[in-house]
Amino acid sequence: MTPSDRPDSVLSAVPHVHGVGGGGQLPPLTRRESRAREAALVPSAEVPSTAAPAAAVRQVSFPDPDAISAAAPLTRLEPPADVVAAIWPRAVPVPRKTFADRRASKRAERAVRSATARPRHTSSLGSKLVSLSALVIAGALLVGSSLPINVLTTASIATAANTAASSGVIAGQTLQVSADAIESAPVRDNFDVVSPAEVLALKFAGVDYAYTLTSGAVRWPLSSAIPITDGFGPRSGGFHKGVDFVPGEGSPIYAIADGVVVSAGYDTSGYGNHVVIQHNLGGISVKSNSAHMIMDSSPIVAGQQIKVGDYLGLVGDTGISYGAHLHFEIYVDDEAVDPYSWLSANASD
Repeated sequence: MTPSDRPDSVLSAVPHVHGVGGGGQLPPLTRRESRAREAALVPSAEVPSTAAPAAAVRQVSFPDPDAISAAAPLTRLEPPADVVAAIWPRAVPVPRKTFADRRASKRAERAVRSATARPRHTSSLGSKLVSLSALVIAGALLVGSSLPINVLTTASIATAANTAASSGVIAGQTLQVSADAIESAPVRDNFDVVSPAEVLALKFAGVDYAYTLTSGAVRWPLSSAIPITDGFGPRSGGFHKGVDFVPGEGSPIYAIADGVVVSAGYDTSGYGNHVVIQHNLGGISVKSNSAHMIMDSSPIVAGQQIKVGDYLGLVGDTGISYGAHLHFEIYVDDEAVDPYSWLSANASD
């Protein structure tokens, strides 16, 4: 007979076992306990050879189901007490925590909290002393810079100063110099201030640029005999095609002969404000160029007829110029010649 063929009275005995020992609910069976329970309920003929020994599992005799009539009341069978003890072991007691265990757990909790807490910044004694020293020095500097100097003078110095002031006599320092020191004092040279024009004149001091003014058909470009500070000829970095007169800024410039104005106005090549006149002297083509004049000081325009001695403009410093002067050029048949030599030979009364 298999467990499925047993009457309900036998199977109903299983929940009754749960009530053993006080009627409370026991924990669910483990796999080993379930196998032991099944081995205890199965007849000896059906227990395999590997089943538990007879001492551990006891065979229970059940009545023959054929002898039980349907009208007979069902009898609840209860397993023996030793079988129940073998199937349901007593609960293992849980050890209680001791005082030492509780102290160890509290120490562990404190260690975790200290490890996760934010570290506190502590300053050492040395850093505190450095900060205090800096504050003391700053205060001393502030007090020292704000107090007047006479506060720090001694009483004796202040008394002497007050006495001298009240008497009206203040002792001064004296210096005695021997006669030898006075006699041995160096004698300094005399210095004179010269103008840029005089510097250029000294540079070309070896050339005699003396001339006399004339009133004929050919004249000098200025109203007085003005020194020539720079002559005609090669220079470092180029060739000087004219001569430089230095009468002073604003001096008037005049035409040297009759002619026609070729160009007038500002020139970007370095002449600045200038006037170029074409002259015809005895069948010879001569051009004169007066450069570096003051802006808007010349009323001359291109194509204008010019007479000897006509006003052309004022001495200035326009264009490439180093100080106010008149740069004057002469071209004969479009070839630059020395203006000083040409005027000295052709200017006459």
